[in-house]
Formats: sequence, structure tokens, C-alpha cells
Amino acid sequence: MACVPRLNDGSGKPPRLEIHQSWWAMTGLGEGDREWTLEEKFEHIAKAGFTGIVARLPAPDQAERWRKLLDDYGFAFGIHSFPYHRSDLEAAIKEAKNFGADYINSQVADSFVTDSAAVSLLRDLVDAASKAGIPYFVETHRGRITQDLLRTVQYVRDVPDIRLTIDFSHYVVAGELILPNEKVEAYFDVLLKQTACFHGRISNGQQIQVDTEIGSDYIPFFLNWWKKGMNYWLQNAAPGDYLPFVCELGPPPYAIKTGAGQEISDRWTQALELKKLAESIRV
Repeated sequence: MACVPRLNDGSGKPPRLEIHQSWWAMTGLGEGDREWTLEEKFEHIAKAGFTGIVARLPAPDQAERWRKLLDDYGFAFGIHSFPYHRSDLEAAIKEAKNFGADYINSQVADSFVTDSAAVSLLRDLVDAASKAGIPYFVETHRGRITQDLLRTVQYVRDVPDIRLTIDFSHYVVAGELILPNEKVEAYFDVLLKQTACFHGRISNGQQIQVDTEIGSDYIPFFLNWWKKGMNYWLQNAAPGDYLPFVCELGPPPYAIKTGAGQEISDRWTQALELKKLAESIRV
């Protein structure tokens, strides 16, 4: 059986939750009409108390600049990947290791790969990461191999070594869930037992991403899922292990805009609100 390494920083600290920021979520943020520079974005992320960034691998001409900033701030770094085949992930693994990424998150393509073909692909991806010795997580996401909750539960049962990035906002909006919903909890629980990362976002069952005021009725449910996932993760965690919670509030069209073309929420302020919610989790 494949065994993907745990995410461990070698510090020997007690297992813990670490709050990271999505680089995609920094798109368009700034002051007035001026977007923050790369360096300014790093500075804001650090001053806010985030300890890592999740992004695509930087372009070759930006790699040295990125590596220096990550090292200067002591940030952990996870990368996104979008594999259709094992070879896609193997190429991403090589680049990630060369750059010094800490882990790889995958949105596995695509939503039309199902049943035995999906299981075979997921087994291949887990095996590739295991052989490369890099932490690897598959994200629960619409439009991907994991878009269907019921099938994803079966995939997890068929590939027990898989580790997941939990983002239940996709299932809440895709299922137009009205919470509480007792039927969904048993299915969510199967996935939460494979928790290795969270992508933090609140859905109200109508929009994929709402601010904490609009989605306030749904916040207790997301907090409960995050807490359960962390409890499951802790059962097998070792000193130095950490669980990334990534505040991932995307730019438009994820972010809702007014008729005047402005986002209805301040995405940076909302990222800090999500950070506070994650920090409130006690296990």
C-alpha cells in the first residue's frame, strides 16, 4: 500500500493547525486602484500572522525572487496542481521538489472520470507521491474528479491512503444544502477522517463564497466540520506535524460584485475574519 508522507516541519513542536493564505486570493488586492506589489503582498500576509502561502509554482523568471521572499519570511509553501494523468503529477512533483515546496495540493481532472477509472487514477497519483516522498492532498472541488460527494466517499473507501484537502463549500453549494442536514453528515464524516488540509471558505448553499455576515448561519456548521477534521488528523499526528488551514477567498467571479462592478465585501478583511475563525477552533 502507498504511504504518502505527513506534512512535518522537523521542529518537534506539538501537532498543530497553521493558518496560510491563498495567493489566488491576493489577486487584485491593494489600495485604491493600485494592486499591491509581490513584496507588499508578502508583507501584508506576514504582518497579519499567516505562516505560509499556497500558490501555483512561480514562473521560472520569478522563481528566485519568490524563493528569497519565502525564506526571508519563513513561510511554508504549498503548490497547486491539476493532473489528468500520473505523468502530470510526476512532472509537478519534480518541479515542486526542485523549488523546495512543502506539499502538493491537487484538483484532479476531470469531472467526467468516474467509477473504476477514477479509482485507478487516484491510486496512481497517491502512489506517485508516495514514491517521491512528498506530502500530497486531493482537494474536494466542483468540476473535478471529486465533484460528486457520494462518489468521492466511495473513492476514499477504495483508496484508503488518500489524504484530502477539505473544502466543503463546494458540496454545500453544489447540493444547495439547507443546514442542518442529518443525511449529509455521515458522508462528510468519511471524508473528514482523511483530512490533511483545509481550504477555508463559507458557502450558504446559494453562492460558493459569502462573507461572514451573510453566511453567519452557516459558520457554526463549517466550524464543526473543521474541528472534527482536525480531531481525526490529530489521532495519527506526530511531533512537528502541522495541518494547513488556507484562507481561500477567490477574486470575481468567486467574489460577488455589485452592479457597479465592485466586490460587495472587502476580501482582505474577510480573509482575516476567516483566520480568526480558524484560530477559534479548540480540540
